[in-house]
Amino acid sequence: MSDQDNTEALNKEILTGGCLCSAVRYQVINKFTRFFLCHCQQCKQLSGSAFAANIFIDPENIEWLTGYEKISFYEHPSREFSKAFCSVCGSALPFINKSGKSMIIPAGSLFDEVKITPEANIFVNEKANWLNSGLAADEFNHFSE
Repeated sequence: MSDQDNTEALNKEILTGGCLCSAVRYQVINKFTRFFLCHCQQCKQLSGSAFAANIFIDPENIEWLTGYEKISFYEHPSREFSKAFCSVCGSALPFINKSGKSMIIPAGSLFDEVKITPEANIFVNEKANWLNSGLAADEFNHFSE
């Protein structure tokens, strides 16, 4: 590795992420290529929410720090979608798409703030009918029953 390559490697911003229970941890080089909010029915079901917030990177830009063996994977048999999740707590985790060309990072699995912003809402024809009213609802910093 040349001195220039070594300097560039040291200057890259590294972000960390993982699951809720801390069983799985990873780090990524902040070289994200795309960021979509996907409203398709499958992403709603996989996320349990109104949409999935998916950030794309090249697969070589991730390093698994701990717990890779605790990751479970689901690939739909006939459609082009997948999911990786912690087998302990169920948190969504990064996975390589079926084509093998992109690593998809669930934005909420990152511990660090990202500089990239969503570039598009996709599959909006399948958007949850309660999303807009939910975004307009009152806001609170916490909730207690």
